[in-house]
Amino acid sequence: MTSILTVDDSASVRWTINMALTGEGYDVAEACDGRDGLGKAEAGHFDLIITDLNMPVMNGLTMIRELRKLPAHAGVPILFLTTESDGGLKAEAKAAGATGWMTKPFDPDNLIKLVKKILAR
Repeated sequence: MTSILTVDDSASVRWTINMALTGEGYDVAEACDGRDGLGKAEAGHFDLIITDLNMPVMNGLTMIRELRKLPAHAGVPILFLTTESDGGLKAEAKAAGATGWMTKPFDPDNLIKLVKKILAR
């Protein structure tokens, strides 16, 4: 089963992502901030990580940079799901190792399409 880690400080966003993806047959784990996400990623195996950018404790960019230092996570696709749409931030995220970018609020159907596209690579 394809395993996805979702990292967001908003419980309602995590719930929405979880409902959309489990409905498609994905196994979804949740983390409440970047540090929690980094710990869960290090402890398990995920085929995709979906993360927010702006979170307390550790933001999404820092989490991605830390994950990309770990050989086991060098090739894991990471999707940013954030309210930010700034081109400079998108470029910074790509340079840090992000695979894709989707802005909130999001349509769960569009999220599913993007996840399928990323996982098909």
